[in-house]
Amino acid sequence: MTSNGPIILPEPTLRRLPWYLAHVEILRSRNIDFVSTTQISRALNVDASQIAKDLSFLNLKGKTRIGYEVDALFHTLSDFLGFKTLHKAYVFGAGSLGKALMHDSGLSNYGLDIIAGFDINPDKVNTSVGNVPIYHIDTLSEVMHANPATIAILTVPVEAAQDTADIAIGEGIRAIWNFTPYRVKVAEGIVMTNTSIYAHLALIYNRLNADL
Repeated sequence: MTSNGPIILPEPTLRRLPWYLAHVEILRSRNIDFVSTTQISRALNVDASQIAKDLSFLNLKGKTRIGYEVDALFHTLSDFLGFKTLHKAYVFGAGSLGKALMHDSGLSNYGLDIIAGFDINPDKVNTSVGNVPIYHIDTLSEVMHANPATIAILTVPVEAAQDTADIAIGEGIRAIWNFTPYRVKVAEGIVMTNTSIYAHLALIYNRLNADL
């Protein structure tokens, strides 16, 4: 936080910060006390000057010839990225991907607490994945009232993506994490991010074919 509110970082910087955190976690496990931007650069293939610039947004500055204190770097990055605070989420779509996310207890290490799933398939409704109950989407209002969440994770079929997002936002959801290939539209003020497995696959296939 700053005196004017939260720090809003450029998106490329924000995408790199978890890389730095993951590397710092490895260093902590090896009992390494200090790390330089040059060392991080070699490990992650990011320019050292870019790393220093990214970290400066968080008021982190390394010491000459020593670098950054690993513990301080870890705690500052974890706090800033929100990984130390649990954020409640619902999964919409209890198919294979939705179930995998509900099964992934490791997400809680990064501040994501999936507390419910929603579907319309009667074979899935009123079941559970691990400790995560699955409800019919028609009961969203009741569940939201009893155990509210701020994040909706979309793993529904592509044709249901926009309607599902609209329903979730209408009940008070403030952020959408979209795993579908459909580019969901949301109102201003709603946080929106897309994780397109299909787009990444297309990129991989294209580059592979170019090398043939």
